[in-house]
Amino acid sequence: MLLNNTLSKKSLLVAFAFMIASSVGALKAQDLRFGIYASPVISWFSTDISEVRNEGARAGLNVSATAEKYFGFNFALTGGISIISSSGRTVSENTTLFKFPNYTSVVAPENAIVYRIQYLSLPVGIKIKTNEIGFLSYFAETGFDPKLVIRGKADIPSLNIKGEKAMTEIKLFNLGYHLNGGIDYSLDGTTSLILGLGFESNFFDITKDTGTQPADRTSHKLIKFIFGINF
Repeated sequence: MLLNNTLSKKSLLVAFAFMIASSVGALKAQDLRFGIYASPVISWFSTDISEVRNEGARAGLNVSATAEKYFGFNFALTGGISIISSSGRTVSENTTLFKFPNYTSVVAPENAIVYRIQYLSLPVGIKIKTNEIGFLSYFAETGFDPKLVIRGKADIPSLNIKGEKAMTEIKLFNLGYHLNGGIDYSLDGTTSLILGLGFESNFFDITKDTGTQPADRTSHKLIKFIFGINF
């Protein structure tokens, strides 16, 4: 009889331990979420001097993978990796000497230079999410974006130059910030569709001031239309 009681107690303890382990595992799975996004972007430059100015916005694409670590139901730390294909268009009041790797072009005043820049970005941030009502919840996110330029090209339409390598005129590293917001539509317990709107801006100058070019700070900004899936 004593042996049976001992075996029963051990069986209960094993079952209880298994239940706790299962619950902790499920909680950890719920606390950590991953996402895949493809976000069309509209990007442009802003400058801090009147001699060089932005001229129009350009279309691009941001493809990213993210991870979210939740603390409670409403707050999360976020991180990820993004490839951002973007561009900007500037004009100068003065003649510009634009330096390519193998030659230098003379760009007349008021003639546009189009920069085509591809970044590798490692965004980190904090996300706040509302409680789910029905299948819908809302979120807001802010954070920082260390960036590495992995490709830089330029077009100078007035000189019939298109897609020329131009890393000699583009700085390799930058740092920016982002502000995102949108809706999270639950498909089941762990999978949801994400729709939103975001804004990004670099803190530092993206273009080099070479030769006789005026010293300025050209900041790269973009608006992104967020489409993704979290799981």
